[in-house]
Order: sequence, then structure tokens, then C-alpha cells
Amino acid sequence: MLFSRLHAPTLKEDPSDAEVVSHQLLVRAGMIRQVARGIYDFLPLGLRSVRKIERIIRDELDAAGCQEVLLPIISPAELWQESGRWQIYGKELLRLRDRHDREFCVGPTHEEVITDLVRRDVRSYRALPLNLYQIQTKFRDEVRPRFGLIRGREFVMKDGYSFHSDYDDCRREYEHMRRTYTRIFNRCGLEFRAVEADTGAIGGSLSHEFQVLARSGEDLIVSCGSCDYAANVEKAEARPPEAETFDSAALARVATPGTKTIEEVSVFRGEPAERFVKTLIFMADEAGVAALVRGDDQLSETKLKAAVGCDV
Repeated sequence: MLFSRLHAPTLKEDPSDAEVVSHQLLVRAGMIRQVARGIYDFLPLGLRSVRKIERIIRDELDAAGCQEVLLPIISPAELWQESGRWQIYGKELLRLRDRHDREFCVGPTHEEVITDLVRRDVRSYRALPLNLYQIQTKFRDEVRPRFGLIRGREFVMKDGYSFHSDYDDCRREYEHMRRTYTRIFNRCGLEFRAVEADTGAIGGSLSHEFQVLARSGEDLIVSCGSCDYAANVEKAEARPPEAETFDSAALARVATPGTKTIEEVSVFRGEPAERFVKTLIFMADEAGVAALVRGDDQLSETKLKAAVGCDV
């Protein structure tokens, strides 16, 4: 095609709602256009870039012994109710009813659908291991979609699922896929780290995220300078510091007029924030949860959800 015929409408100015450079450049270069919050059109140049990435993914996954499938975007509520995630997933799950008043959802992920497929079709352990993947549109009704394509509501995702006769075989495939993902990211020319991550509503006992290192983004990761440990802050664990001992005053009710935060109370009382305990109240499945946190610490809602076993 002649370049003069290419539909690539460019902009001279940054869009007002674009917070990060990647979002600004994608819009200005005529690669994407916003339809609604977190939902975008892919224009010819943008779609061509996506297709190149998909080819790299397919090359590596096919070479690793995976097989591509295509699952429906809409899945019936019965499968999600059977897995217990119909309620666990919360408001991110877009639910709808058809003309016969049957409940469905727009798939944010496809564990339920692929498991139903395999349990109906695989008759013997001799058919295992089996590794299936797809590249398909997903939808998660994010509370705060932002950063352009980084945190959108509708997005294209490669999701893979492997089935095994025993845990050892499953763990071998996990490491095999970890090496395969490493090759994919290297071929894309990305600087990245594979870090431990929270499994979230998807579930599971082990998870790693391949995080592209950048100055702006949605997640923070931490790493150890003396070993290979790296993790998302939502999953990271740290050794507690040496406990400080001091003589506590007698228990008494103390007025703190005009102070609303631990920082203000700390200044008012002339005591460091780590000597205070703050109480944070959350609602979890219609029941109250009180989390007591050291004054100079912050609470991870992701870790709290894992601790109480439900959404908060």
C-alpha cells in the first residue's frame, strides 16, 4: 500500500487525558483512539504492531508444544458458580442476561470454560499433559482505567492452560513456560523481571509476573541486591526489623483534638509514628473487618483480601 493511502491520523498536541508518555505517543502517532474509558480502537499501525507481537507469541508457544484454541467471549454463569468465582470476582465481572433471562458474563479470563472443555473431551490420563492457549479479547470492568493500554477495561490477552496427571509434571511445565515467556520477552526487545506475584481471583499456589521495567506503570516491584529474590509489592515479604523495647506509660485515655491522621497525632504527642497503632475498617462480604497496622506502615488491600479469604 502507498503511504499516501495509509490511515494514520496524527496529532500535534498530547491528549489531555493521557498521563504517561506511552499513551500520549500511541494517540499522537495515530495507533489508537479512545472509544470510552479504558476502551480503544486500534488503527492500522496499532493493529499491525499487535499482530507482530502475536506472531512472536505463537512462534514460541507452538515450538514449546502448545496448541491454540479460540474460546467464546461470553460464558454461562453456571460454570462460574460451580468454581465459586461468580461472587468472588466482584464488580470487575461484567454480567448480563440473554432474552431467556439466563445469566452470562463477559470473560475476564477463561479457566472455567477451558476446564469444562477438557473435562468433557479428555477421557484418559494418557492424553495428558495438554497445553492449550488462545489470544483473544477480554473485559474487566476496572474501577479506575488509566495509563492508556496499560490498565484498560477491554484488552487482548494471551491466556494459556495446561492439564496434568500429577503435580510434578505440572511443576515441570510451569518452568518450561517460564523459559518460553523469557524468550518471548527477549524477542520483543524488552527489559523485564520475572517476579513473584499474588494469584488474585484467578487462584493457584504459585504465580510469576513478567514485569517490563519502566518509569511509569501500574505496579511496583521490589528486589534483593544480594540474591535473585524479586516480587510484586502485593506479594513481597520482608523480615521484620528488630523490635524496639521501651517503657510504656500506664493505660489512659488521651485527647487528641484537631488531629485526624497518625502523622498529626505523632506530632501532637511528640512520639514517632511507629509507636502508634492505627485501626482501618473494611467491609468484607457484608461483615466488618478491622485491620490493626503499625503507625508508620501502609496496608496492602491485596494482602488483606488473601488473609480474610474474600473481597474487601
